[in-house]
Amino acid sequence: MSPAAGLTSARPKVADPVTVAVIGTGAIGRDLVSKIDRSPALDCRLVAGRNPASAGLRYAESLGYATTADGIEALLTAPRPFDVVFDATSAASHRDHWPLLEPLGTLVIDLTPSKVGQMVAPTVTGVSPATGRNVNLISCGGQASVPVVHALAAHFPVSYFEVVSTVASDVAGRATRLNLDEYVATTANAVTTFSGVTDVKAILNISPAVPPATFRTAVHARMADADPVAVRAVAERAAEQVRSFAPGYEVVACTATGDLVTITLEVMAHSDVLPPYAGNLDIINSAAVMVAEQYATRPDRALRAGVAS
Repeated sequence: MSPAAGLTSARPKVADPVTVAVIGTGAIGRDLVSKIDRSPALDCRLVAGRNPASAGLRYAESLGYATTADGIEALLTAPRPFDVVFDATSAASHRDHWPLLEPLGTLVIDLTPSKVGQMVAPTVTGVSPATGRNVNLISCGGQASVPVVHALAAHFPVSYFEVVSTVASDVAGRATRLNLDEYVATTANAVTTFSGVTDVKAILNISPAVPPATFRTAVHARMADADPVAVRAVAERAAEQVRSFAPGYEVVACTATGDLVTITLEVMAHSDVLPPYAGNLDIINSAAVMVAEQYATRPDRALRAGVAS
């Protein structure tokens, strides 16, 4: 299946890797650094946090990367701007960070539900010059659901979407809990934006279950004369595209009762540092790396770098 317009392969070959920095050293930042480390298109030059004793900074140091506990100030005083900055902090922090980073001409990839930048789901939108320099990755539930709701709305007369995500408590960190209102609002907004359906609801459940619950997102859709076989076929095609960058993404169930269809999506983490059930962190980090790798192949990259320097 051909990927969305503007996309090439999941691991593009680049002669000149882009320089990147990461802000945020929690679980999401640590996994992000591990994924950047595996990418031939990305050259990590700095990992910035606030706590000098954080596990994220120690992990980055173990990989040989420069680290700092000076936060965003270290990026602003660097000798040259980075090509890409990943913001893995919180929605409130990103709103403060963007005005400081915008003059540098860098591409900022926002892993918080701040809604500051343009929302991107890699297999739906691609990444083009028109995307702009602040890319918002919605939320983990958004990355899991948007490819499917977009595909369903393109093929069937959907009148309502409800997206319910469940994450394990021990991989829902402080920033996730602080961002709950933003998470719900941003996810719902993305569902409407990418499906055209205005009657939507988004829910996030943080599960304390033992053993921990694997990350799941249930997409409930109301449509007349629902055929679960045809619906599942559309969802499976969307999932195949997502697996180009997030291999643990699967459609695990599709049921229909009257006009209500429920598609259950599960994401297993493929990570050096996360447990397999932490698919919520894995999918948004995989999307972030995919966006940065696609930026590395854009023909306007050199031009933008010249302006920034």
